[in-house]
Amino acid sequence: MTGNEDGTGRLLLAAAPIGRADDASGRLRAALADAQIIAAEDTRRLRRLAADLDVPISARVVSYYDQNERARAAELIEELRAGRDVLVITDAGLPGVSDPGYRLVNAAVAAGVPVTALPGPSAVTTALVVSGLPTDRFCFEGFPPRRPGERGRRLAALAAEPRTMVFFEAPHRLAATLKAMADAFGADRPAAVCRELTKTYEEIRRGPLGDLADWAAGGVRGEITLVVGGAPQTPGLSEPADLAAAVAERESTGTPRKQAIAEVAKNNGLPKRVVYDAVVSGPSA
Repeated sequence: MTGNEDGTGRLLLAAAPIGRADDASGRLRAALADAQIIAAEDTRRLRRLAADLDVPISARVVSYYDQNERARAAELIEELRAGRDVLVITDAGLPGVSDPGYRLVNAAVAAGVPVTALPGPSAVTTALVVSGLPTDRFCFEGFPPRRPGERGRRLAALAAEPRTMVFFEAPHRLAATLKAMADAFGADRPAAVCRELTKTYEEIRRGPLGDLADWAAGGVRGEITLVVGGAPQTPGLSEPADLAAAVAERESTGTPRKQAIAEVAKNNGLPKRVVYDAVVSGPSA
């Protein structure tokens, strides 16, 4: 990497292998060898990767992880402003995807520092394409909340999501999360648990959420990426009278009108204003 005509450095987000070191590209090898400053999520893993790739590192290496991301980002922006290039690398995959990187990119953009990426492995897209689930539309939801109540509320909010969903999860929480997903999405919702992707003991287990929850109850090890099918699409309500009746039904069980309107709008793929107008113009308004 080299500096820019305006004297600033460049920020390079480098994708690291998610399993096998030999998945590293030639560009990653060259970038590691040429870097001036490397910000690594785990400096020991970086040096292990460099050794596996037989790449000598002459750059100044600094740690860049969740707990020091905010302070370190400010320091690295000053290095970039001074004309020094910075390469960011996490333990696996692309920086910024459930890993440190977003704050630094955001600050670099605000400072007018060029940002580019060295593309490569990603557990999100790798799991998606091997899951057997639709890939034309998908969303990444990161790690579900750890606390059962928060996790249940988050999943309930995703119950009507039509896109294929990709999650990360820790192996010791996988069984509880699959059970919570079966409760929120239905035990028959199709899913795939992708374990140790691209590694020696890679395993991809596909099936209904209920079956996968039973399987995971026996204990699972390794890094997990979870892919869940989107909600089946059924024709929604469209007539004003039907929309108003759906809101009234929710209100009768204690749901505040504003919340009821939002829920009916979301469930039927309509703007809240359309449902609101149906309610206020209805005979029971």
